[in-house]
Amino acid sequence: MAGKTRSVIREYVEAGLWALVLTLFLRAFVIQAFRIPSESMVPTLLVGDFLFVNKFEYGPKIPFTHIRLPGLRPPRRGDVIVFQFPQDPTKDFIKRCIGTGGQTLEIHDKQVSVDGVELREPYAVHSDATVRPGALDVRDNFGPVTLPAGELFMMGDNRDNSNDSRYWGPLRMDLVKGRAMFLYWSWDPDRHWPRWNRLFNLIH
Repeated sequence: MAGKTRSVIREYVEAGLWALVLTLFLRAFVIQAFRIPSESMVPTLLVGDFLFVNKFEYGPKIPFTHIRLPGLRPPRRGDVIVFQFPQDPTKDFIKRCIGTGGQTLEIHDKQVSVDGVELREPYAVHSDATVRPGALDVRDNFGPVTLPAGELFMMGDNRDNSNDSRYWGPLRMDLVKGRAMFLYWSWDPDRHWPRWNRLFNLIH
């Protein structure tokens, strides 16, 4: 009887260890949860949104290294991406990719152009009608700059309230974690109530 009990306990321990290994593998190479802490991506993402990040699509990084495995495709303009903040890699940021390596980007009076073509951005909002001159602030007038190969220009959808590539420069692919996929939970911190209508919404 004692031997049978030890066998059952060992089976539970082994099952728990395998579950832990699988969880760590999935988190490192396939999918990771992320919480929205700021308003920089309003209205696409709200404070209190919880989402899953696809780490496999661009190629996952081997933990504790700078080695990235082959992915399905590189980032494209319009992708919403989670990445390590260049000025403090211990923090994760989420922004939208606006330009990729080799493209020339410019902002004139809040209007973004890539390779001389003005972008139509239905996801972008401007809460401040003031247009700041580029000599004083790069928020509304920026560039032109040509992005180095392998680097991305990231901007928040809440254009007048976002700390993004306008201020800290292009994002190295090395810092990219993955593409935001869909919301699995959303909590309104003001009403202290779930936002049921946002659950399982795709992020685009």
